[in-house]
Amino acid sequence: MKSMKKVVFNPLGWLLVIGIFWGCTSKYAGFDKTSTGLYYKLYKVSQDTIKPKIGDWVSLNMSYKYKDSLLFDSKQAIGSSLRFKLPPSDFSGDLYEGIRLLSKGDSAEFIINADSLFMKTFQQNKRPAFIDSNSVIRFYITLISVDSPDKLITNEVEALNKYLTEQKITVPPTPSGLYYIETQAGKGIAIDSGKWVKAHFSVSLIDGKQIFSSYDRGEPISFEYGKQFDTKGFEEGVGKMKKSGKAKLIVPSILAFGEMGRGAIVPPYATILYEVEVVDVLTKAQYDKEQADIKKKTEQKIKDAKNGEASLMKKYLKDHSITEKPTSSGLYYIEKAKGTGPKAMTGKKVKVHYTGTLLNGTKFDSSKDRNQPFDFELGKGQVIKGWDEGVAMMNVGGKAILIIPSNLAYGERDVQSIPAYSTLVFEVELLEVK
Repeated sequence: MKSMKKVVFNPLGWLLVIGIFWGCTSKYAGFDKTSTGLYYKLYKVSQDTIKPKIGDWVSLNMSYKYKDSLLFDSKQAIGSSLRFKLPPSDFSGDLYEGIRLLSKGDSAEFIINADSLFMKTFQQNKRPAFIDSNSVIRFYITLISVDSPDKLITNEVEALNKYLTEQKITVPPTPSGLYYIETQAGKGIAIDSGKWVKAHFSVSLIDGKQIFSSYDRGEPISFEYGKQFDTKGFEEGVGKMKKSGKAKLIVPSILAFGEMGRGAIVPPYATILYEVEVVDVLTKAQYDKEQADIKKKTEQKIKDAKNGEASLMKKYLKDHSITEKPTSSGLYYIEKAKGTGPKAMTGKKVKVHYTGTLLNGTKFDSSKDRNQPFDFELGKGQVIKGWDEGVAMMNVGGKAILIIPSNLAYGERDVQSIPAYSTLVFEVELLEVK
């Protein structure tokens, strides 16, 4: 998990890249107007009376459009509500002022001056050329929650104390606030600045929701201790460990992601839990030698794969009694069922079902397993060369086997579960051409 750097965040500025709409210069019937010139219309008024203040954290659903064209909807664009720390207004009558008019559960429409929005809130040098001067932006907001920093801090303390009680954790925190609970003592050299650490670790919120686990990757993560890698709490905890040691780290937000959290993954003022296992501790010299050895073995493996591809292909063709001749590029096209529909042609959009295997029969992908056909524009380099060539030989309804040498596939690259210099075998069915 990469470390987080503190940045200056404009909570609405990023919406600029998602959508823009044209304004309207008509009268705003049915709208009220504040003393600052903000036009607003309330659609739903809840029983809640608490309104957000500058510095509070708000969650809201937001959409905006040009005339009748929807250009952005937070539910559609990111699959959830927006959450950010409410900043001061950028100008009189801005959207942030509108949000401060609402209470939890309220929904409203706001009409915002486009010139001010782009130049001040979105911090653009000028209004986009296709936005009319003095046009407006219509925002539709439903306020979901309001939390003051003090409330969030209190919530964190209460949740942490509850967790410590329920888990019967009695170890005192370090002076920084970290709870370090050793579950298996390690041995060997100490972890200090400049050492290379190989560790497995999982990360979760205090409610048990897992954020990350190196175990899911199947291999430990290596990092140089002393250089910023993860949170301060993680670094402090790992510094207390040795090879083969295991520990639980309870990291309060002040030592984790603080008031900003980490996007939609970690909320603000969230305590983080780590389960850490130190697999190995190396000096820089040991690490450099290990990396050199790995590089040498990888290069030899790639060389062997390159030299052995032709013989593996020859054996596969013999074992499967394949007598078809390859095309001039080296592709083997074996027709299993002749299609009677339209022919696939360059520039056409085609839809296929496929299953891909290595020569040893290992399946690495299948649209049929997902029950989701794959479509692409033929001959435009959106797929490997062997696919562009092979599918172009088919008609709708046809089925074929494509045996694609690595020079028409991924070549010297490892791609997920496909090793370098791998010949690929695809069973392909052409479903549609349009």
